[in-house]
Amino acid sequence: MRKPIIAGNWKMFKTVAESVAFVHELAPRLAPFTGIERIVCPTYVALASVADALKATDIRVGAQSVHWEAQGAFTSQIAPTMLQGIAEYVIIGHSECRAYLNETDETVNRKVKASLAYGLKPIIAVGESLAENEAGQTENIVGGQVRAALNGVDAANMANIVLAYEPIWAIGTGKSASGEIANNIIGGTIRATLVDLYGKTIADTVRIQYGGSVKPENMQEYMSQPDIDGALVGGAALKVDDFTKLIEAAAKAKGV
Repeated sequence: MRKPIIAGNWKMFKTVAESVAFVHELAPRLAPFTGIERIVCPTYVALASVADALKATDIRVGAQSVHWEAQGAFTSQIAPTMLQGIAEYVIIGHSECRAYLNETDETVNRKVKASLAYGLKPIIAVGESLAENEAGQTENIVGGQVRAALNGVDAANMANIVLAYEPIWAIGTGKSASGEIANNIIGGTIRATLVDLYGKTIADTVRIQYGGSVKPENMQEYMSQPDIDGALVGGAALKVDDFTKLIEAAAKAKGV
């Protein structure tokens, strides 16, 4: 069975002090759930402090984005070399980065390749807008984003890649795809695209998360689906009780 994976994306929340205090409280609460891979993704300024605070635990640390160059004149950006030894994972292609920071399929692909080259594990977010969803374009948009993100990525690297289906219309809106709908897109579009690219054996090993207004109340619905391996969580990852309940629900649904 694919090991379930839950990542908390803190976005632009929590100071360094708040971040450290948060993980000190969170770590013992999550300690029993070793069957779930648990990741926190703080802001850049808190990354090193959070990583240090979690050093003695098995909670992983992820960055919220990365540049594709190892260094250079790219004001405000973070190179993959700067994340080495601090972060294990990195979120790439989040809809907010695509919408507000001009992230494109091409830059997502370059970031994926750079992350892999420097030993970072990409969590690649894909998803369609409300207009695209209502026009029946979900399969073309999401499948196309997966193909573009993985262009030139060989099969050997797929063990270090996580995909996240995040419908744009469900992020921060309170709306969410039903477990059945999310599973159909994750299994019927994303995993089916992986089968086409890498074959069924490899496709069946890749972990795929759902993201979009995930909360304790609907977590078990998602995690009970066969093709949903975890969640990329926003708001519900900012409170110790909520994030703990998410992990607990995931463990119960997957029987780990």
